[in-house]
Amino acid sequence: VKPADYDPQRYELLLRNFEAGDHRVPWNPILMPNRKTDTNNNFAVSTDYLGANYEYPAGRYDERERIFKEHLSYQQGLTWTLANSPRVPETVRRHFQAWKPAKDEFTDHAHWPHQLYVREARRMVSDYVMSQHDCQGRRTADDPVGLAAYTMDSHNVRRYVDAEGHVRNEGDVQVGGFSPYPISYRSIRPKKSECENLLVPVCLSASHIAYGSIRMEPVFMVLGQSAATAACHAIDESAAVQDIDFEKLRGRLLADAQILEWTGPKRKPPIDPATLKGIVVDDADAKLTGGWQSSRSIDGFVGEHYLHDGDARKGELTAVFRPKLPRAGRYEVRIAYTPNPNRATNASVTVESAEGSKRLLVNQQRKPGDGAFHSLGVFRFDAGDKGAVTVTNAGSDGHVIVDAVQLLPQE
Repeated sequence: VKPADYDPQRYELLLRNFEAGDHRVPWNPILMPNRKTDTNNNFAVSTDYLGANYEYPAGRYDERERIFKEHLSYQQGLTWTLANSPRVPETVRRHFQAWKPAKDEFTDHAHWPHQLYVREARRMVSDYVMSQHDCQGRRTADDPVGLAAYTMDSHNVRRYVDAEGHVRNEGDVQVGGFSPYPISYRSIRPKKSECENLLVPVCLSASHIAYGSIRMEPVFMVLGQSAATAACHAIDESAAVQDIDFEKLRGRLLADAQILEWTGPKRKPPIDPATLKGIVVDDADAKLTGGWQSSRSIDGFVGEHYLHDGDARKGELTAVFRPKLPRAGRYEVRIAYTPNPNRATNASVTVESAEGSKRLLVNQQRKPGDGAFHSLGVFRFDAGDKGAVTVTNAGSDGHVIVDAVQLLPQE
């Protein structure tokens, strides 16, 4: 049904995207029993109402109700547009004309849900903030009250127009491949100076990226059990939640079959940087400029993922690898990338050494000569971090890949 407050300008970008040649069906319906679906956002313009929810976390009840109604109107207008606008490709229109709200769902609300799916909103900041370092095992909490395991996952968080007048979506993150990791007790209780009798298993202290992994309902169930047990200990000990005997809490959690440590097989990256010779700088440690996107699509990469430029925004993206060398000398410089036919044949790589600056072009469609690495030559470097290897997508004719840089000392 076309909403009463239908505004066609809301969907102008969707329609222009179709007219530019993107004829994909812009959502992802997963079929379920009784001809229903579990449907999610997909592609450039879809069910995510980007930027319209910023005021929700700190909003008053009336402000949250307004935001809810705006989202409902957007969804209703979106599906009506996709089913009816003559500017929508016929195959897409036919797809949406076959669907409507389920007649036996939300019967008191015109068959539309009466609440938003709020993945994350206001969160606590405590003495321990769970972060990407915890997810990927670079840091391990010593006071665990449960495990999380899901991919670091975020939908786009905003849409903007770049300097060239092109619309960009920003914020999509899908990075996984790590083992289950512990969640700190300190992250579910406040700083003592702020509150002594509160435990927070859902809106816990976590960065946006880490929360995208932690926020799964089974993890909230785990943390809910641990929080309740901690509350009992605080009552029994007549203590602030920050001052309870953690070893006693750990013992009770273990006795109740709570899992606090992952003892199963560890997930390892295709190529572990720690197993490589010489000095290795992974893409996670490079200084990045522009909107590099992470990926794991093509196997054989170093570390948790590699980066690519999306074959767009040419000349705007750079990645600077700055190794720390223990001593001066001659080093073979090697660069890692995953080859594929859609890669650039002329990816620009500049080596800055004690000999000056040298620019080379790398054909990333070709398989590297030695495993994942392609040799750029031997260069003389001073000790320390004065040298650098810079990758840019300026003038490239395909996807530019950024993975890792390796320096091998030459005796």
